[in-house]
Formats: sequence, structure tokens, C-alpha cells
Amino acid sequence: MAIKFQFNKTSLNDLNKQLKVRIKALPTLKNKESALRLEVKRAKDRSEELTQQLSDALKSYDYLAGLWNEFEPGLISVKDVELDVVKIAGIRTPSLKDVIYEVKPYNLFAKPIWYNDGIGILKRLAQLGIESEIYLEKMRLLDYARKKTTQKVNLYEKVQIPGYQEAILKIKRFMEDEENLSKASQKIVKKRQQQEDTV
Repeated sequence: MAIKFQFNKTSLNDLNKQLKVRIKALPTLKNKESALRLEVKRAKDRSEELTQQLSDALKSYDYLAGLWNEFEPGLISVKDVELDVVKIAGIRTPSLKDVIYEVKPYNLFAKPIWYNDGIGILKRLAQLGIESEIYLEKMRLLDYARKKTTQKVNLYEKVQIPGYQEAILKIKRFMEDEENLSKASQKIVKKRQQQEDTV
């Protein structure tokens, strides 16, 4: 990225201000990046943990497979999923508040005793699945923000800060050269005047 500048003091001051802003922002961006990296890992680990819990729960209910044939399909469904928004390092992420289920009415006397337990099992399994998906989405959002922050850190660190420093150095050298030329020409003029005065 080429930094546009002019060889004057105003441009030098502007570049110095821009450089200071970037140097000051860089540690904050690095901290944000590391915080996001940690949160991405936490969200991923939690999602994997919930997926494993769901898998383990499904295996633990394998012995009930024959009974599920008697279970009425569509008896329980997820009516709504309530989410909260939690900010992590300035990024808005979803957080599970509540899962609202809709259980169709059924006759307790006509249905087997285990129906209530079956509904509880399905609620637990649905809760684990939904929570796992929410953590996956949280991980995706945080990872996207982390990548953007990493890009910004790299832009500042590897492109803009060195670019501003180089531009400032060029302006300073140019101004020093101009000043030296000006002094040299003044000396020449002064010497000529002195020679003319002596003649």
C-alpha cells in the first residue's frame, strides 16, 4: 500500500499523527485477537463436548429402541428457541436462554407409564443438539471476527506502520537536503558579496 504524501511540514505532521494512532492501537488489536482466539477455542470445545454428550445420551437410550416404536410421532416439538446476545470482545454472539417445547395433549391412562420419561428424554436430547448448534454459530462468528482482527494487525504491523515510518523518513531527508542547499546557496551568495565588497 503506497502512502500518499507531500514533501512539507503539514504532510509530515499528518503522517506522524497517523503513525501514532496505529502504534497506539496495535497492542489493543493484538489483545483482542488473542482474546478472540481463546473464545473460539472455548466455543469449539464446548460444542464438541455437547455433541459428545448428545452421542453418549443417544447410545445410553439404545435399550429403549423397541419402546420408541410405540411413541407417538409429533407428540413433542420445539416451539421456540429464545436467545440472548452476549458481547465477547465487542462481537455480538448468541447465547441460549431457553427452549420452549410444545407437547400435544395425550391420555395418561391410555398411554404407557414411560411416556412422561420419554418426553423428558427427548427434551434433554433436543436441548443438547440446539445448544451445540448455538456454540457452533458462536464459534463461526468469533472466528470470522478473529480473522478480520488478524488481518488488521498484519496490515498495521507489516504494511502501514513501516510505510508511514518510511514516508516520514523520506520527508525529513528531503527537508534536510533542502535546508542544506539553502544554507549552501546563502554561503555562496555571502561569499560573492564579500568578494565584490573587497574589489
